Amino acid sequence: MDGLKYHRILLKLSGEALAGEEGFGINPQNALDIARRVRDVREMGVDVAIVIGAGNLWRGRVGQNSGMDPATADYMGMLATVMNALALMDALEKLGVVTRVQSAIEMHSVAEPYIRRRAIRHLEKGRVVILGGGTGNPYFTTDTAAALRATELCCDVLIKATKVDGVYDSDPKTNPNARRFETITYMDAINQRVQVMDSTALTLCMDNKLPILVLNLWDETALSRALKGEPVGTLVAE
Repeated sequence: MDGLKYHRILLKLSGEALAGEEGFGINPQNALDIARRVRDVREMGVDVAIVIGAGNLWRGRVGQNSGMDPATADYMGMLATVMNALALMDALEKLGVVTRVQSAIEMHSVAEPYIRRRAIRHLEKGRVVILGGGTGNPYFTTDTAAALRATELCCDVLIKATKVDGVYDSDPKTNPNARRFETITYMDAINQRVQVMDSTALTLCMDNKLPILVLNLWDETALSRALKGEPVGTLVAE
């Protein structure tokens, strides 16, 4: 692990990372592409935990906007994250990466229950741990689940994997003059509402001094360079 800045990471993926061009469902090729990046990081000697969203399968706010009970809509989203976790596990194991899925909502036939000490033990043994089921409670996003699990598992950094190369002061897709932050404080991210993560997740990271690194996962070298301490993406810290 010589030369590495971070030795244990939590990788936060959006559900859309697994979707195809249509933006919905699970594209096995996308899952395999992500799995290759994770495998490369694991081969560097980095412990890897993953939290994945479910926006490719279900968005709770869609149900809520249709009159669905908010808690029910959120539970449906948490179940969908387990589906994504299983798809990513399958892709990783096809590449020979030993993987465990743990779920905050117990479903013994397909995933281990989330147990903090067991998850840490898996990481110590070199296994990738995919954490599904959110926090197990409604009204919390997968961003918050990622912040919580990263803190519990003593991760060095929470890496928010996106399709852009960092955090901007405005939408770079619509504003060609948008400025990318190399670093930004937690409070500035909260006050400026720069869409890094939701305020609950940001506050949890701030309270526990857990840095957040936002980078473009689809840049094939970004993740490995970031782990070596090279200036990649945007770092959210004190």
